[in-house]
Amino acid sequence: MAPPRPLLAALLGALLFSGLAPVRAASPTPAQLQALETALNGEGDTALAGLLQAGPGLDPAEIQNRRRLLRGQFPDLRWQVSSGAPRRGGQPTVAVKLSGTRREGSTTFRLDAEQLLLLQNEAGRFNRQTVLREQSILRSGEQAPTVSLLIPDAVLTGQRYDIDVIFDEPLNGALTASGIAALTPAQVAAMESPTLELSGQEAGGLFKTVQAPLSPGSQTWAVLLVHPRGVISATKRVRVVADRAALDL
Repeated sequence: MAPPRPLLAALLGALLFSGLAPVRAASPTPAQLQALETALNGEGDTALAGLLQAGPGLDPAEIQNRRRLLRGQFPDLRWQVSSGAPRRGGQPTVAVKLSGTRREGSTTFRLDAEQLLLLQNEAGRFNRQTVLREQSILRSGEQAPTVSLLIPDAVLTGQRYDIDVIFDEPLNGALTASGIAALTPAQVAAMESPTLELSGQEAGGLFKTVQAPLSPGSQTWAVLLVHPRGVISATKRVRVVADRAALDL
């Protein structure tokens, strides 16, 4: 079963910043972060374009295209940009959160996405970045249950690790189904919806053990959970690194 294309496309498009280039980031000032938030939430592309410059892990055209797609799907879309907790070694981070809703007939869709970034700027323009964590959750239905994504942000090459997506509330006998698929880089870039084979379950979520690739890079997972009160779609990117020290980058 494939989730409706707009659902997964919205999830993938929500992750505006998609690079993975390593970076030692100079700390953006509060004024720069506020300017970025204002530009993301503003009309048109002029203000955002003025803050971005092409560089490792950062493609201004891609960011603007994804932003336009999302704004078309979620009219009340809002970004929040703030300073995140510093990483080991004192590297400053930037936290980006995104939320929005849309209605199709009698169904309401609610999108929540988040990223943790290392950003570097020069002369007032962001020109280099690393994505440390990113995930998106889209729920349909007025009372769709909430879930927790218990998936690591980073793993070692070849490592086996758990993907657990858990309903936050007891099922109380409700019948549910779930499916999961790894997205290829081409699917992520094109925002394509994969076909997810659903299977019934009695446990309170989806539980799967997977293996990381043998080469550094990333894995992106798409998850679909079906509950009597609504459908939950989620994406999560996992960084794959060869050096244990990079797990805490």
